[in-house]
Amino acid sequence: MIGKPHLFAVIAATLAITACGNGGDRDSDRSSATEVDHDDGEQSAQVELSPEVASEAGIVTARATRTPLRQFLSLPTELRFDADRVAAVSPQVSGRIIQITATEGDLVSPNETLAILSSRELADLKAEFLTAATSENLAQQALAREETLFAERITPEADLQAARAALIAASAAREGVENKLIAVGVPRSELASLGDAPDLTLAQARLRAPIGGVVARRTAILGAAVSAEDASAPALFTIVDDSVLWADIAVYTQDAAIVEAGMAVVLRSETGAQLAEGVISTVLPTIDETSRMATARMIVDNSDRRMRPGQFATAEIATGADESRLQVPSAAIVEVAGRTSLFVPTDDGFAPRTVEPGTEFGNQTVILSGLDEGEFYVSEGAFTLKAHLERDSFGDDDD
Repeated sequence: MIGKPHLFAVIAATLAITACGNGGDRDSDRSSATEVDHDDGEQSAQVELSPEVASEAGIVTARATRTPLRQFLSLPTELRFDADRVAAVSPQVSGRIIQITATEGDLVSPNETLAILSSRELADLKAEFLTAATSENLAQQALAREETLFAERITPEADLQAARAALIAASAAREGVENKLIAVGVPRSELASLGDAPDLTLAQARLRAPIGGVVARRTAILGAAVSAEDASAPALFTIVDDSVLWADIAVYTQDAAIVEAGMAVVLRSETGAQLAEGVISTVLPTIDETSRMATARMIVDNSDRRMRPGQFATAEIATGADESRLQVPSAAIVEVAGRTSLFVPTDDGFAPRTVEPGTEFGNQTVILSGLDEGEFYVSEGAFTLKAHLERDSFGDDDD
């Protein structure tokens, strides 16, 4: 196999041999610029190459075929967090941050501790709960004693009823404080052992992750005082479950009537690599006041977390049925003498033929006219042939 550095040397040598063999007038013997008359778009000049030299030069031909082609729109897209999978974590009691156990970028599980506060408010609530629980326990004992005495006809029924009422009141008081503790984030399972907890832990409030995901933002600062009453204060932590994202597709006004839920979508990165595929889940009913564009939304599985919120992409939305179109590799199309052309085989080599290209899809281009199904064309090496053709053309100009 002849290396690419010697490619033109091989072609030139072959053509020189052809020229010497013909002899005669120098102008008539230029091998690669022979005149060819065609009515089907082939141009006048051609490159004369034997099959052997063409193969060594990397010239490859292929038969033109039709392939299914789906009509689609390419629209700008932005990946966003799923708003249903975002959680803001704020303090439910006032206090001071004494420990931070999670920061931005950390992957956390549901109910995992993010930070610990020291809270007098919480300590007071827990003390109130312990008092209420003790009162309820004493009321239960008193009722049991009154039931025994009443059964032995020692105490009147009024005392029994009073003991029952006292227990009901004590239980209600305990349940009220218990509900307050649960409301500020104390797990119910922790309340049963609260009486055995060290005194130092009674004031500790744990900020827990309500969902699993990634800590996207943290404003918590060690030692900072925080208030549960300040509704304007930013959340101490923002957690996002980025295993599922929204792909918000910007739909131009003229295309809004075409795009609808259920349409197939291929999502591609800015480099053209496929990111995901799926369907449009919904088309939002409003038009953005600034961009004057509609929004179609696709729900994207991101369990491998290779896509990031804020990332831009392109959505290819299939808008029509498949149709069969003639396509060739885009690299096979070259400009020859100002005309968009393909090289086609001839009896003596290869000639450029004018074609009308259509839409380009990836590395393929639709051919609207100039090439028929079943015809052979140069699929690889078109630029080599073009370069040689142009070199011969320059040589003719020098003469």
